[in-house]
Amino acid sequence: MDDWFKFSTDESLSTIITVIGIYITLIMVTRLNGKRSFSKISRFDIAMTVSIGSVLATVIVSKSMTLQYAILGLVIIYSLQMLVVAIRHWKPIQSLVDNKPTFLMKNGQLLRDNLKKCKVTESDVKAKLREANVIRLSEVKAIIFESTGDISILHGTDDKLIDDWIVDF
Repeated sequence: MDDWFKFSTDESLSTIITVIGIYITLIMVTRLNGKRSFSKISRFDIAMTVSIGSVLATVIVSKSMTLQYAILGLVIIYSLQMLVVAIRHWKPIQSLVDNKPTFLMKNGQLLRDNLKKCKVTESDVKAKLREANVIRLSEVKAIIFESTGDISILHGTDDKLIDDWIVDF
């Protein structure tokens, strides 16, 4: 308990230098990797973000990991993400990495089994409908639980149909 309140100038300086070094490295590898670095696109992207957070937390608060190892870890994580992004155009890799969208409502019918499977409540759906400025259920063509966890509302007048390409999943 007494260790919590000890202050060491050397350890404080070491922490400051480590945080600055990690911050600069994080900016550099994020710029090299592009905007996708912190997007919420797939399970893989979420896992990558958690991995980065773990490396950052460990190097900042632990004396067991040096700045050099943390930089190496970040570079490897980003390199793996760039590799997966490059090969995920192949169907087997894509199905392994990406979640598939799920219809929550289709052709005017709320799909209750899909709501349960996606752990989405009717209240969630109603909130999204209000967000999308839907005032009549008859306007709703489809509600989709996206691979990112977002809910999309496709709506319009009765005479407009959804292009098959948009819901080809």
